[in-house]
Amino acid sequence: MKNSVIWICLLMSTFLFAQEKFSVSGTVKDKKNGETLLGATVYLKGTTIGAVTNEYGFYSLTAPSGTYTLVISFLGYQDITKEITLTVDQTVNFEIEEASTSLETVVIEAEESERVSIRKPQMSVSKLNAETIKQMPVVLGEVDVIKSIQMLPGVTNSGEGSAGFNVRGGAADQNLVLLDEAIIYNTSHFFGFFSVFNADAIKDIKLYKGDIPAKFGGRISSVLDVRQKDGNSKNLEVNGGVGIISSRLAVEGPMFNKKGSFLVAGRTSYAHLFLPLIEELKDDKISFYDLNLKTNYEINENNRIYLSGYFGRDIFDISQFVKNRYGNASANLRWNHVFNEKLFSNLSLIYSKYDYRLVLDFIQLDWVSDIKNFNLKYDLRYYANDKIKLDFGVSGITYDFNPGEVKPTDPSSPINFRKLDQKRAFEAAAYISAEHQLTDKLTAQYGLRFSTFSRLGGQELSDYANDQPVVYNEEIGIYEEGEEIGTTNYGKSESIKTFANVEPRLGLSYQLNDKSSVKASYTRSVQYVHLLSNTVSVTPLDVWAPSGRYIQPQKSNQYAVGYYRNFNDKKYSLEVETYYKNVDNRIDYIDGSDLIGTNNIETEILNGEARAYGLEILFRKNKGKLKGWLAYTLSKSEQRAPGGNAGGPGINRGNWYNTPFDRTHDISITGSYDFSEKWKFSANFAYQTGRPVTYPNGQYEYEGLSIASYDARNANRLPAYHRLDLSATYTPTKNKNRRWQGEWVFGLYNAYARRNAASISFTQDFDTGINEARRLSVFGSVIPSITYNFKF
Repeated sequence: MKNSVIWICLLMSTFLFAQEKFSVSGTVKDKKNGETLLGATVYLKGTTIGAVTNEYGFYSLTAPSGTYTLVISFLGYQDITKEITLTVDQTVNFEIEEASTSLETVVIEAEESERVSIRKPQMSVSKLNAETIKQMPVVLGEVDVIKSIQMLPGVTNSGEGSAGFNVRGGAADQNLVLLDEAIIYNTSHFFGFFSVFNADAIKDIKLYKGDIPAKFGGRISSVLDVRQKDGNSKNLEVNGGVGIISSRLAVEGPMFNKKGSFLVAGRTSYAHLFLPLIEELKDDKISFYDLNLKTNYEINENNRIYLSGYFGRDIFDISQFVKNRYGNASANLRWNHVFNEKLFSNLSLIYSKYDYRLVLDFIQLDWVSDIKNFNLKYDLRYYANDKIKLDFGVSGITYDFNPGEVKPTDPSSPINFRKLDQKRAFEAAAYISAEHQLTDKLTAQYGLRFSTFSRLGGQELSDYANDQPVVYNEEIGIYEEGEEIGTTNYGKSESIKTFANVEPRLGLSYQLNDKSSVKASYTRSVQYVHLLSNTVSVTPLDVWAPSGRYIQPQKSNQYAVGYYRNFNDKKYSLEVETYYKNVDNRIDYIDGSDLIGTNNIETEILNGEARAYGLEILFRKNKGKLKGWLAYTLSKSEQRAPGGNAGGPGINRGNWYNTPFDRTHDISITGSYDFSEKWKFSANFAYQTGRPVTYPNGQYEYEGLSIASYDARNANRLPAYHRLDLSATYTPTKNKNRRWQGEWVFGLYNAYARRNAASISFTQDFDTGINEARRLSVFGSVIPSITYNFKF
């Protein structure tokens, strides 16, 4: 019996030792420049244990004690392996090399290894790196992040030359756009022809179309998370390009004895230099510039600080007509801290501002406005074990809305000086989410976000009879401003209105086999700020406003199901997703609404609801000389706004009608072909169902005036939109003894000269008196471009 007890003790000790687990953690960097790599895959060969590096290149995984082969994989880089023995917690950092050293390496591959991408529960997310984006043909040769993501399923443009975008039937203001965690309120330069993102300064782009992680909040349609480069910590590097209307230059290099690095990237246009050649435009100015800054310092192995910023400005001066200046500014101070092998944290203090000034000389009006916010957030990730990873954190955002100050440019002008009421608000949130491997085949990602929003005082608000700011006039059949019966003055210490919401998130992935899986997700999101605009695309005239007494926060529920498969050793991949989304408290504007200079915006809107649903297909060819993807979206987006307490039939008689961004069919084809070491060719083709519009369906005479009558709202459509873009990249033979590398990029935008309609207006010919429709096209011909890129 004594021997039996000894044997039992030995077996139990062996069992307990076998169950003992240890962690390995560290960072993954680019060997050439020291840049941390986001989304690199780290896994133990022969097991299902793996991890993906976070935004700062950090990874951590836990496994039972033993000897393993650790594999590090990242798109466009050579895989590396390392034998490790787990008997204690340990830190292992990696530097990996690019698979090619050409100036414009183009790799369109799955974001992660087959093992992790199939198993990972995250769905409805698209990732592009800067090199992929640089290869795609764009207007006037300017590389553009926004136009690149418009080639993905579920993403459409807001019109020709527009930098705004719509995701799964959502409006432009429902997209949260972040640059190094700072909110960007206007993504356009040149009134939408270019975006504010300089590709030379960008490292990584992720677009979340659904299944939005719990750490993100404040918007209900999508999150575009753009990360800037950290800067080369090994060597001084300069790269840039010279194009037809703009040029760019980026300088990066090591600092603090290679314990840190810096990045300075600038871009400017010079189209205004050619305007004096045209007599009618010699006094005009049309230009933009932006500046990206970033630096970081490694205090020690567990602590690093980052400081980044962005500054951009547009200048549009047409003499004797209009002067417009607008732009973004942002800054972010971050502190990364590694508590131990399992706990990583990031503390950020963020500032963001968007402002504009509009001068209309022909009506002698001068209007200035801005929105700015400060954001303090603390995010943590805890790698509990090989089955569970936790993300949790808190944040607080202060908002300062300045709707505008309107004044005359001439003392004799009939326009009166008017300063619109400044609005303040505070948004706070806390979240927790987990990625949990439930079985060998089933993985879940679930979380909860709790958010509050307070519209703060410090202003005087109008009170209305029956608490109705807009009412229906039965006699003339229109909506008009409600009866103002007084005002209420709220002190700065008072809260005008407070909202609180719980936002659950859930994602599931079931692995059918080594090559395929099915996924499902549910996302509840709440949006407290609103873009006040009755135009389709983002323009510098848009005004942001907070939720309050009469504007409720928008609330969205999105459901999605998808099937994912890799073929032929990941040479091909297929993603199929279907989704349904409903939105409560979606505002729309009454017929004849006037948003410019109004202090009481609640008198111009009705509350309603929206819904969108669709099917998305993405087929990729990931390897070989020919690479690219085919994206198709079949979708529907509509809304309605019944009269409610305001009475009357509502907008469009209370019936559902198409949103301005509804596109039934959307087809995008993107391809690149490596013809030789010197020549690479690329092409984009896009087709979209025409944008919904409202056309007149008749006219009548009243006291000598011809007055048009209109069809149901958005019941008509512009002609279908389609376009082909081509580009060719020529890289001269390289001199191995010379650091300078260069390439020429030749492009054709709108290669077959399609005159896509930006709008169609109906007028009467003064000579004949005949009614006629006139099409306005932004581009009606082929737009050639040539750009020289360099790097040394």
